[in-house]
Amino acid sequence: MTTDSPLSPDLHRGASTEAPRDARRTLAVVGLNHALHDGYTDLIYVLLPVWQAEFGLGYIALAVVRSLYAGALAGLQIPATALAGPLGARTVLVLGTLLSAGGYALAGASGGLVGLCVALALSGAGSSTQHPLASAVIARAYGTAARGPLGTYNFAGDVGKAALPPLVGFLLTQSDWRSVLWLVGAAGGVVALGVAGLLPRPSGPRGNRPGTMAVRPCVAPQQTGRTGFGLLVAIGMLDNAARPAFLIYLPFLLQSKGAAFAIVGVAFTLVAVGGALGKAVFGRIGERIGVTRSVILTEAGTAAAILAVVALPLSPALVVLPALGLMLNGTSSVLYGTVPQLAPGARVERAFAIFYTCTLGGSALATPLLYGPLGDAVGPEWAAAAAAATACAVIPLMLALSPRLSAHALSRAA
Repeated sequence: MTTDSPLSPDLHRGASTEAPRDARRTLAVVGLNHALHDGYTDLIYVLLPVWQAEFGLGYIALAVVRSLYAGALAGLQIPATALAGPLGARTVLVLGTLLSAGGYALAGASGGLVGLCVALALSGAGSSTQHPLASAVIARAYGTAARGPLGTYNFAGDVGKAALPPLVGFLLTQSDWRSVLWLVGAAGGVVALGVAGLLPRPSGPRGNRPGTMAVRPCVAPQQTGRTGFGLLVAIGMLDNAARPAFLIYLPFLLQSKGAAFAIVGVAFTLVAVGGALGKAVFGRIGERIGVTRSVILTEAGTAAAILAVVALPLSPALVVLPALGLMLNGTSSVLYGTVPQLAPGARVERAFAIFYTCTLGGSALATPLLYGPLGDAVGPEWAAAAAAATACAVIPLMLALSPRLSAHALSRAA
């Protein structure tokens, strides 16, 4: 069981709880780990056409396969956070990375669809460790100056999305998919060893155990915490549902426009490069123009870009993909940076765990229950258009949250 204690007064003036060099090393190590896990997550999209051809799967079945990974990733966020109390955040991060890598290696060794599904669920369970713990480790390292580093951390995840799927797409032209997944699993083992050897031990204020963090709230939790945090979670759920709802159909949309398999891999690179830029840029843009304007801009841009990709021929659609990635992932850095601000009771690590559980869990459920059947019923074009509508649904919720963010900012200034 974890214990919470207030951070030192220096933290409330923007100072970090670690030496600058250790804070930078912390960000670099968890960023590399994030790149691996996010690469693992998006790698599934590239493999869906392969598995469709091998196992004869429809869109609902493909959505279920993807959601086994995403569901395990989402559902185990809070248990993973609880393990950080007795074991320490670093140990849990290492064990999670080893499990995720082992799951992909097992997927390569699986003899059929059932074995593949079990392996993907194990890999997703391993990946459940890194989002809440790594985010809280960064928040502890940088204190109230953590919004920018959290944006950098999210940028690192998209570097993995930009690198691993196209690399696997190329390797699939040279070897069978099972052998490729063994290589993917081996790479994860190397990253786990790096986390074990390089991540600094926590040096936070006395009384904080590894894996815990608390920040004294600037306003009473009942004023902004519960209601504001609940709206933030709802926004995150819709935003996170729109992304896989579109990406699961992107390979099939491109193939219907005449794209070869190698072009599909390049397409995901274009989306991920734009997404990496979006996460790096919008985390800081949110500080300049405000959370509300940033989220409205990115969600409206996401909807417009999705509809453009659906309507345009192959070459213009490929040109749109970086801008789509920019908008599609730009919201997340703004939302992640707002979690500590609205954390109920100032329990930041638990707030991150709840946020990731709900947003990723909602995505894992919506894809097979809603967007998968929609694709089978009306085709990938209309299912992708539904993803655009989901992005637009964020806007009224963001307008409802805006007054609470303003109240928090005024109280903090006072």
